[in-house]
Amino acid sequence: MTKVVVIGGTGLIGSKLVARLAEHGHEAIAASPNSGVNTLTGEGLAEVLAGAQVVVDVSNSPSFEDKAALDFFTTSTSNLVAAEQTADVGHHVALSVVGTERLLESGYFRAKLAQEKLIRESGIPYSIVHATQFFEFVNGIADSATDGNTVRLSHAFIQPIAADAVASAVARTAVRKPINGTIEIAGPEQFGLDELIRKGLSFRGDPREVVADPEARYFGALLEERSLLPSADALTLDPRFEDWLVQTAPQK
Repeated sequence: MTKVVVIGGTGLIGSKLVARLAEHGHEAIAASPNSGVNTLTGEGLAEVLAGAQVVVDVSNSPSFEDKAALDFFTTSTSNLVAAEQTADVGHHVALSVVGTERLLESGYFRAKLAQEKLIRESGIPYSIVHATQFFEFVNGIADSATDGNTVRLSHAFIQPIAADAVASAVARTAVRKPINGTIEIAGPEQFGLDELIRKGLSFRGDPREVVADPEARYFGALLEERSLLPSADALTLDPRFEDWLVQTAPQK
């Protein structure tokens, strides 16, 4: 049995990840400020990491503002790897984003890149999982791009994935040997970003009109056609978007 501490263990991915690990007989600890573990202050880190073989960081900045995101990821990751070094943790796993290195116009993605650099330079064996955008964030993307009844989005390609699939992939990575590198995961289908959001809103009966706008920004970055796509050797994981929409539709 492996003791795995999941930082951000009560969030969308973290809660699913803790459940997956527990199902496979591992001791999975959900660590978050609510459980007395705060990576920004260092509170509770030494205690929760005692005896841990693996730490998985799926936490996210509560703010997408440039400085706030950078402060969150650099402070949190610095405190975390320092505590891991003291506790002799053997594997640091982090969830990051496909395309991070191509989206440096965005302060959020610059912050994620800074986080990855701290991990690589920590001396702790590591694995970084780059995932594409989650199906679960379709509404949030629409809301952020809405003006009146119009949603303006780039037609850049995207290959989104279900949060359940992300959690399963991160869980598998956590209990394997560190790769000291990055793996990419994505869903099985490509869409234009505007097309994806249009499908999601239409399925749920949302009347907003989605308009393709090549100047529309994504977390502050102007997208090129393939900015959000994984490489050809990415691991692709079901379900398809339409199947997920049906599976997660509210029961009438």
